[in-house]
Amino acid sequence: MSFFEHLGELRKRIVWSLAFVFVFFLASWAVVGKLYHWLSLPVLKFLPAGPSGEAKLAFTSLAEPFMMYIKVAAIAALFAASPFIFHQLWLFIAPALFPKERKWVIPFVFATTFFFVLGGAFGYFVVFPMACKFFLNIGKDFTAIITINDYFSLAFRVLFGIAAVFELPVLVFLLAKLRIVSARFLLRYFKYAIVAIFVLAAVITPTPDMITQTMFAVPMILLYLLSILIARLVNPGKKQEPD
Repeated sequence: MSFFEHLGELRKRIVWSLAFVFVFFLASWAVVGKLYHWLSLPVLKFLPAGPSGEAKLAFTSLAEPFMMYIKVAAIAALFAASPFIFHQLWLFIAPALFPKERKWVIPFVFATTFFFVLGGAFGYFVVFPMACKFFLNIGKDFTAIITINDYFSLAFRVLFGIAAVFELPVLVFLLAKLRIVSARFLLRYFKYAIVAIFVLAAVITPTPDMITQTMFAVPMILLYLLSILIARLVNPGKKQEPD
């Protein structure tokens, strides 16, 4: 394929991915109220009850609730459409693979979707509740007025940041198949990877405390070790490992 043919193929895959996201966005919009309640639980359970007897988030502009619902539907649509998006990604990279490697489409889509959803679940059930509890405890001497725009902007960054990081084993698998990285290479730079992981944890996690950042960094370190094992299984021969 020529350069412009690659661009045309990339555009085709992006268009199909956006089409899948749009379909799931419409489906999510039909139940966006329930999705909002579910995504807001990590902070609502730590907020004090208001005059109505229940905790609620606030908004400061007329259009803010509408934009919030769009963000909620977008979050749900991206996670729901992830298998189809990863399939489109596979169709884009498949021409560069050998015929026998192109048969790995199902394992690739399953693995990428699994780690993506696993990362999002880890962010929702572990990192985000701890972050909300930490910040609200710090500000317990003040009146909490948390806007829906700030909350869901933070939720979007945390959930998708962690979900993307959890794709590391799949990325290493592909790089190992292309002979770009090896287990020996990953082990050699393990100490630098540890530093990079804690820096990334400080960027993605919304809290400045070391406990939350460490809880985020430890799974990333385990993913890195898993990636070393994967690279070793892909290319077991020492002669094929890059220096």
